[in-house]
Amino acid sequence: MSNQDNHLLETIKSVFVPIHPAGWMFIAIFAVASFFLNLIWTGFGWMGLILTAWCVYFFRNPNRITPMREGLVVSPGDGVVQKITKCVPPAELDLGGAERTRISIFLSVFDVHVNRIPIEGSISKMHYHAGKFLNAALDKASEENERQSIKITTPDGATFGLVQIAGLVARRILCDLKEGQSVKTGEQFGIIRFGSRVDVYLPADATPLVIEGQRAVGGETIIADLKSTEEMRVGTKH
Repeated sequence: MSNQDNHLLETIKSVFVPIHPAGWMFIAIFAVASFFLNLIWTGFGWMGLILTAWCVYFFRNPNRITPMREGLVVSPGDGVVQKITKCVPPAELDLGGAERTRISIFLSVFDVHVNRIPIEGSISKMHYHAGKFLNAALDKASEENERQSIKITTPDGATFGLVQIAGLVARRILCDLKEGQSVKTGEQFGIIRFGSRVDVYLPADATPLVIEGQRAVGGETIIADLKSTEEMRVGTKH
């Protein structure tokens, strides 16, 4: 195969990314509905086709290149770093009553919704909380919305809180993890359907390396470094 053929193949692969298994049922439903809508009126058929294409787009699952070094913490999801604040983690995580830095990343309906492990370790606790479906962009969504809370303990004994939060449109949190399971940085572990948020609670001595308003890429963007002494970053919008 020539270099030109290789380049063409890589270009095609970059456009047609894999689809998360959780999406195939929805894609099939949208496609079948589009077929029958088209029998009623062509305009309905085109509308269904557009929605089917959006469904394919929503469940896309692109490959990611995860930076691998001890102490690096990567973003668990694609989206905007909505807020960085100090607060007490949810009680179900058993992370104590002291405040920790919480990084909240908002995933719109146009973002990749596959979630990834932020740091290597073991799943030391999991807890599902049935709740409301408020707008995930609201600060109180961390406490009141449906959520899946996950505690990760690193080989060095550092503890992290990771929370999948359902949003206004989201109605299902999928999490493939089990307590006691060993995980690697950047591994896929679940998906939240149709708009959501992920919160990461850092260890007390960890400093965030992202800025509010910054766009994060799941499995790639470094949000903290346990080995770094860098101060919290500031930024400006251009």
